Amino acid sequence: MPTPRRTRIHHRLLTALTAGALAVTGLTALGPAAAHAADTDLARNGGFESGLDGWTCTANTGTAVNSPVHSGTSSLRATPTAADNAQCAQTVTVRPDSTYTLSGYVRGSYVYLGASGTGTTDVSTWTQSAPDWQRLTTTFRTGPATTKVTIYTHGWYGTPAYNADDLTLLGPGGQVPVPPAAPTGLATGTVTSTSVALSWTAVPGATSYAIYANGAKSRTVTGASATVTGLTASTAYSFQVTALNDAGESAKSTAVTATTTEGSTGGGSADLPAHALVGYLHASFANGAGYTRLADVPDSWDVIDLAFGEPTSTTSGDIRFNRCPVTECPNVESDADFKAAIKAKQAAGKKVLISIGGQNGQVQLTTTAARDTFVSSVSKIIDEYGLDGLDIDFEGHSLSLNADDTDFRNPKTPVIVNLIAALKTLKAKYGAKFTLTMAPETFFVQNGYQFYGTGKWGGQDPRCGAYLPVIHALRDDLTLLHVQDYNSGPIMGLDNQYHSMGGADFHIAMTDMLLTGFPVAGDANNVFPPLRPDQVAIGMPASTNAGNGYVTPTETNKALDCLTKKTNCGTYPTHGTWPALRGLMTWSVNWDRFNNGEFQKNFDAYFG
Repeated sequence: MPTPRRTRIHHRLLTALTAGALAVTGLTALGPAAAHAADTDLARNGGFESGLDGWTCTANTGTAVNSPVHSGTSSLRATPTAADNAQCAQTVTVRPDSTYTLSGYVRGSYVYLGASGTGTTDVSTWTQSAPDWQRLTTTFRTGPATTKVTIYTHGWYGTPAYNADDLTLLGPGGQVPVPPAAPTGLATGTVTSTSVALSWTAVPGATSYAIYANGAKSRTVTGASATVTGLTASTAYSFQVTALNDAGESAKSTAVTATTTEGSTGGGSADLPAHALVGYLHASFANGAGYTRLADVPDSWDVIDLAFGEPTSTTSGDIRFNRCPVTECPNVESDADFKAAIKAKQAAGKKVLISIGGQNGQVQLTTTAARDTFVSSVSKIIDEYGLDGLDIDFEGHSLSLNADDTDFRNPKTPVIVNLIAALKTLKAKYGAKFTLTMAPETFFVQNGYQFYGTGKWGGQDPRCGAYLPVIHALRDDLTLLHVQDYNSGPIMGLDNQYHSMGGADFHIAMTDMLLTGFPVAGDANNVFPPLRPDQVAIGMPASTNAGNGYVTPTETNKALDCLTKKTNCGTYPTHGTWPALRGLMTWSVNWDRFNNGEFQKNFDAYFG
């Protein structure tokens, strides 16, 4: 982390500690108020026995755990980041001009307990270090017009996870709120192949509404209308809506049904088999796996990505495809034989694409001139070799987001906007049969569930989630997305747990996120919609030599079983079953051949 960032965090920490000390001093002057006989505990689910019911944690930083606990069977565990203090809070109904005592037990370093919106002086108390459970308590008085107070606990930026348990707010109860009535008048509007518009009658007292699609909660909105996106073409859906406020959720509305229209082929995906095997072929270089002639690639491979087309410079947009020289690849075929092999593969129903980027091919389309050069140079490669389309394998620092670029649906960073425009131009030029695939790393896609760009407070890696606007803008043109589930750090799944490479669980969690959709940077009102299952393949290394994160055929099959049949699942709770999942991608054909075809043979045995 750069020195200026450390300085800011250190300054904030000192400021917070000073403020905490002042708060404690203020409490000493007030003296703790004894609870009256009529006082009640107003905190909802203060022992976290019902998970996070009643509590909201910033950026999905909190979860209920079974150990350690102060009492009962659960406690709160929340993990701060460099940009978030992991605050978990709930709003409580109180009486004006009344005294309240807030208490709770915490473990960890720099753990805070406090109340805001009191109408008088907001209070907090904290502990610098609590290796075992430590009780925190503070007292406040509400203002003459105060009817709601927010109680909270949080850690501090960049510190380890903390625990909290048995949080109580003792004092006179306010008017007991009631959940709103169920919405009425639910109706469908415009229906497309991937979306359905809904509207309903607003409910008095409701602060938001939850939309359910086929019984599963899809999203939460504040208005009385919404468009549900990310649906599957030619599919019947049932929708219901509930109303929410601080007291809870209403009953579900009467259901309405809608059937999505027939969709496009997704950029040529109808030409692929129901389950496809995708592999990268080292066409411009040799390494320990050796050079494999295109004509020698086994027929099992349905999509062959020629690796790689690379730019003449990072920002030129000028892509060149240089075949492996004979000095490096003694058995390389001639250009004529290479082109003949492409035609033979296509005649057998295979797709042959040029893959742009790779580990060494950084591509940054910073200008419209670079965008136009990209289109013309890639077109030249496709035309010269008679290829079926294009694979985008931008890695490293090719894609990042400007600090003011916060909405994946409306990007404004030049390298993102220009790439989207270039790919749409290529798609329009070559038509519906043009095959477009992408192979981003998890950092650029699923990591967007936690972080997007530099973040609300700044300081995050601007590459976080940077592929999301590209995928979203091209989802109707995208044939396949095969995220590289390898060479990855731990990634948080939709269960708010971190998942690491090396087993079926990682592939299940990462793929479930693509097929379910997810809030971007924890924002429930900013959801990345799911992709169709026929647009998704799982990216895996072919062998231990090919990359970090190799899994055995047994673990590969467990992942496929769970995602397509909901059997052989582990601890990760999937959100559906997707028998139409397109298949698998691997790096690489060469490494699989070096490994006696283990990956290819297992795919053939599984799908038949």
